[in-house]
Amino acid sequence: MTCVAIIPARGGSRGVPGKNLRLLAGKPLIAWSIEQALAANCISKVVVSTDAPEIAEVARRYGADVPFLRPAELATDTAATEPVMAHAIDHLEQSGQHFDQVMLLQPTSPLRLPGTLDGAHHLFTSEQADSLLGVVENHHFFWRRTEQVEALYDYRARPRRQDLTESTRWYRETGSIYITKIDAFKASRNRLSGRISLFQMNEIEGWEIDTEIDFAVLDALFTKVPHAHR
Repeated sequence: MTCVAIIPARGGSRGVPGKNLRLLAGKPLIAWSIEQALAANCISKVVVSTDAPEIAEVARRYGADVPFLRPAELATDTAATEPVMAHAIDHLEQSGQHFDQVMLLQPTSPLRLPGTLDGAHHLFTSEQADSLLGVVENHHFFWRRTEQVEALYDYRARPRRQDLTESTRWYRETGSIYITKIDAFKASRNRLSGRISLFQMNEIEGWEIDTEIDFAVLDALFTKVPHAHR
């Protein structure tokens, strides 16, 4: 079974302008995901999908394949990720490159510990899943504003972390790792479908860059976690 890693990295960004090429712990942000993918035994090919020639140049320098530039309609603020994945898979297949699985790696979640990608892929295959997503355990209490303020937990019996059981634990999607069978993706046009597995990641891997504060936190975390460096 062959697996292609797709790393989507468009040139525009409102929250953190130029974030994909911005230095994080001494390297362009996108370089971390590329190097992690290249180091994983489970990945046959690493492809970066971008609309920006400058990102393509950096991605190639760090060892990724950039066989095309993404069309403008797939690089807008409102463009979903699934059409970007479909475009990349279609392009690869038209050039005679066929894969059984696709691993989506978001460059905005750059902190993945050694062995994480291979561990996720091992779970995916061992559970015979159709798709998989990376998660971290959630320890927060959530509320929402409706017509009446509503708690998403029983505040009358506030649970303690140590008392949680597997059936009462909540998990948060990290946005870092997704794996899906190519056939399942083509049928659903969604990164998640069919039999879905949850791959629990280390809590430190759950950070995602959406704001300047996120960038500063992750830069500090990379300094504190030397074994995150490849």
